[in-house]
Amino acid sequence: MNTKTKVAIIGSGNIGTDLMIKVLRLSDTLEMGAMVGIDPESDGLARARRFKVPTTHEGVDGLIAMEGFDEIGVVFDATSAKAHVANAAKLAPYGVTMVDLTPAAIGPFVVPAVNLDQNERATNVNMVTCGGQATIPIVAAISRVTSVPYAEIVASIASKSAGPGTRANIDEFTETTSQAIEAVGGATRGKAVIILNPAEPPLIMRDTVFALIGDADESTHDKVRASIEEMVADVAAYVPGYRLKQTVQITPVPEDQPVHTLAGDARVTHQVSVFLEVEGAAHYLPAYAGNLDIMTSAALRTAERLAQNTAQSTPGTSDRTAAARTEVPA
Repeated sequence: MNTKTKVAIIGSGNIGTDLMIKVLRLSDTLEMGAMVGIDPESDGLARARRFKVPTTHEGVDGLIAMEGFDEIGVVFDATSAKAHVANAAKLAPYGVTMVDLTPAAIGPFVVPAVNLDQNERATNVNMVTCGGQATIPIVAAISRVTSVPYAEIVASIASKSAGPGTRANIDEFTETTSQAIEAVGGATRGKAVIILNPAEPPLIMRDTVFALIGDADESTHDKVRASIEEMVADVAAYVPGYRLKQTVQITPVPEDQPVHTLAGDARVTHQVSVFLEVEGAAHYLPAYAGNLDIMTSAALRTAERLAQNTAQSTPGTSDRTAAARTEVPA
């Protein structure tokens, strides 16, 4: 008996295609039910056809009209923030669970190593951004030991790995990541910066986390280091190329440094500096595209957990179709 949950991927670009290959190669609980695009000549749709995955180039409307749509339990959206708003509205009446890889942030932010347990029954979860998936676990690792009045992250990715969707959503990237640093990471104030690195040959994803803390106790600093190392191992469990670039640095903040412009009235004594790199698994794109790999890996881990609940609660074919006909105007 097949107990896998069927999934659909909206978006046949770089992220959607890499995600499809991960589902096909790595998942014991998910099964590709449909690959959805808008360009009939896209490489993602062509590859899906070669893998015998049902396809449509008519977007979400084409997905809803596909034979077998009623068997889809989870839908990944790998399009854009603006498109996800429309896609989610069209799919809402059908009771599918959505995993949003855009910065739209309709549903709760999810970073698997940090807060997947709290959101495993959500029906639309947001995967933040590639920079968020890489750095928010570190902020959370610090904040579970001591308060973090301010945290700033810098995500540097190879320019060649930034497709049109990423480039069109730069503002949303910084805004969404900053919000999630606070909401998920636990910082009082968060800031995010993204750099598209044009270096040749392309460099793998590099991420830097700066956090201000107000605890001068060396034993607390040891706990912070240990917490970060534990968190890095947790993320590496589903993103094998995720690692510390060097040892964690905790340095005193000079008394005359104007940190009040960042941390407000909070007492700050030390800065925690964490340097990371993310090497991609090269399932679809080169290894330097770690920014794509961490997003698709995190989305896969999240969907596998959500599917456990979806399998128990997704309406049957007739129930879902009847509900949709009731809620969607003719």
